[in-house]
Amino acid sequence: MNGTTASERLTQQLDFLVQMDALKQVFRQTLLIGDRRPENDAEHSWHLALMAIILREHAASEVDITRVLSMHLVHDLVEIHAGDTFAYDEAAHDDKEEREQAAADRIYALLPQDQAREMRALWDEFEERVTAESRYAAALDRLQPLLLNYHTDGHAWKKHGVRHGQVIEGNAHIAEGAPSLWEYARRLIDNALTEGKLAH
Repeated sequence: MNGTTASERLTQQLDFLVQMDALKQVFRQTLLIGDRRPENDAEHSWHLALMAIILREHAASEVDITRVLSMHLVHDLVEIHAGDTFAYDEAAHDDKEEREQAAADRIYALLPQDQAREMRALWDEFEERVTAESRYAAALDRLQPLLLNYHTDGHAWKKHGVRHGQVIEGNAHIAEGAPSLWEYARRLIDNALTEGKLAH
């Protein structure tokens, strides 16, 4: 434990968990289906974890579900400092990587060193999308807001003038982690266009 006592380690872990409560105050562009208020990052992370379990059979290949769940629970913590970047905001994406790397350095360093390395490695794996687990996790991370947008009459798409081609391009990597889910998503995106929820 790198010279720290068990009590000091527990205090550090609990301090980290208390600080991570701030994720509940990071709001996204998507609305909740029921009461139409903005979804927060903690709700998004929970929904992804549930999706990972329920949709596991659709992963492109066998995955370690515990690793996928871990990625879903830690990958958005950086947004406490970096903020949520809307998927279709091109200007905000210019410095997104720099903001999130700096936030990852800051956030995960709050943990004991061994856990800091473990959590940072999970975050890096998610961002790089080279493992079966990270591709599946990233696929769900794209599918979830698409589902919310569709079922809230395209609210965020309309608000930001997002077009059909942008949604196709921005979500195509769903196919890397879950081809059958991409087939479903494509149909949903086309239906959104037909139904006036998404601009041509």
